[in-house]
Amino acid sequence: MNRLFGAKQTGPKPTLDSAIQNTDTHVSTLDIKLSSLNAELSTLQAKLSRMRDSPAKTALKQKALKLLQRRRAYEAQRDNYEQQSWNLSQASMMTDNLKNTMATVDVMKTTNKQLKKQYGKVDVDKLERMQDEMADLMEQGNEIQEAMGRSYDVPEEVDEAELDAELDALGEEAEMEGGMGLGMGVGGSEPGFLVDEVPQFVDEPPGKVGGEQLKEAAG
Repeated sequence: MNRLFGAKQTGPKPTLDSAIQNTDTHVSTLDIKLSSLNAELSTLQAKLSRMRDSPAKTALKQKALKLLQRRRAYEAQRDNYEQQSWNLSQASMMTDNLKNTMATVDVMKTTNKQLKKQYGKVDVDKLERMQDEMADLMEQGNEIQEAMGRSYDVPEEVDEAELDAELDALGEEAEMEGGMGLGMGVGGSEPGFLVDEVPQFVDEPPGKVGGEQLKEAAG
């Protein structure tokens, strides 16, 4: 049985890449043979073109015909190997695409499991309650800041008319203080506190007031 079908192979099984490499090697070998045949045929063709009809020319022509038949066989074999190499390359590309697809599916499955596991730990209702509590705390914080920034001596609402009246009163006080400064000797040669203070009465005549003051002084 081993003589008919060969002994059982115990080595590693061939792969697509190795099969493609072997097929391409056969194609390269046939290309070398075809190149050699073409060169020999060109030489024979050049000799035949210079020879007259003779038994030698006939024999040389038969040799050229055999080389042409061999070249056709090599070309057919080469085309066959090229087709095999193309088919194997297509199968290799399909295998690579399938491997990439399966790897992508495995990654998606693993990611899906992880997402389910992580999202399963999140309680949406608890998260919403926490958000509501955070909003309440932010509102309380704003109220505390407003309370801490409130002024104690200035009312929050002030009447502008009252402010205008207060400003007018301040202006009148400033004018009165300025007039009293002039009456106290401002601008004289003596300081105001050295000048004898003589009271002035607007409604009484100057002479009468002065006479009473002189009598009081003499008494």
